[in-house]
Amino acid sequence: METIEEIVRQFGEKHSATAKQFVSYFGVALVGLGFDFGTLVFLREVFGVNYLIAAAAGFTAGLVVNYILSVRYVFKGSKLKSRALEFGLFGAIGLIGLGILSVAMWFFTDLLGVHYVLSKCFATVIVYMWNFFGRKAMYHN
Repeated sequence: METIEEIVRQFGEKHSATAKQFVSYFGVALVGLGFDFGTLVFLREVFGVNYLIAAAAGFTAGLVVNYILSVRYVFKGSKLKSRALEFGLFGAIGLIGLGILSVAMWFFTDLLGVHYVLSKCFATVIVYMWNFFGRKAMYHN
């Protein structure tokens, strides 16, 4: 039987590792976000693409960058044996995130009249949380 001190220590160690991953993922997400936002603004401002379509394209570019950096620097020990399956699941989590992003951007931009870039900022915070915890569940650490 574990003592209360041992349980508290284990709880702290487990959450400390998650906190470190969360911070590492934040750095990776910032790089992916650079690609995401860059694509969004470029497509919208240079080519006049609808903001939701441009956001989806940016999200896709960011997803690929995020996957490459995440498996290299943040998450180790995939629960899946196949890299293709791993990327597919990573992408599926991202697609759900894209749905969340699209609804949030539509809500902030079309319903509340917020500029699309600011809407993207708000939506990104929500999607970041979804993506981190969804993707963390795919790995042993």
